[in-house]
Amino acid sequence: MMSSAMFKRLASGTFQPLPGTYSPEIPPGLQSLLTALAAIDFEFQKDRETILNSAIDEPLKQRAIATLAKRHQERRAPLPARYR
Repeated sequence: MMSSAMFKRLASGTFQPLPGTYSPEIPPGLQSLLTALAAIDFEFQKDRETILNSAIDEPLKQRAIATLAKRHQERRAPLPARYR
């Protein structure tokens, strides 16, 4: 249920979306870009956590994380620099 304070902010035009959420007014192209970046970053973090929590030797973990980080940067490289 929406609080009366939130309803007043929505009605007055002073409502700000929560950090990490997108305004419905963002152009579809930009929203697609932000969605793609979020997916790339989420996959990187998930894979990194998997490596860190694995039972492999520490030097191998570090090499795997370095390879993963390089791949992450390569996947983001075609995107505009301000979004990297």
